[in-house]
Amino acid sequence: MGESSYYIYIITNIHKTTLYTGVTNNLLRRMDEHKRGEGGDFSKKYHLKRLVYYEVYQDIKSAIAREKQIKAGSRSQKIALINTLNPRWLDLGSEFEQ
Repeated sequence: MGESSYYIYIITNIHKTTLYTGVTNNLLRRMDEHKRGEGGDFSKKYHLKRLVYYEVYQDIKSAIAREKQIKAGSRSQKIALINTLNPRWLDLGSEFEQ
């Protein structure tokens, strides 16, 4: 993970019933926060701790624009996006664990 990298990510709960899209400059730290229940009210309420999708950007403006685009999409569009990278919906968070 480079210092000038920005990440768009989608997380879900164990039952895959709720999706959340976010942006961060440190995916390892952000996933740790989500797993500890410190990721924000929405993610805490729905127990969103499983990273199922992410994209990497070098420019924060591009990352924020992409986050808005994904958030504006329907649930079925988000599911299709996740399925392109992670059709089994594995927790990708382990890629960023130390």
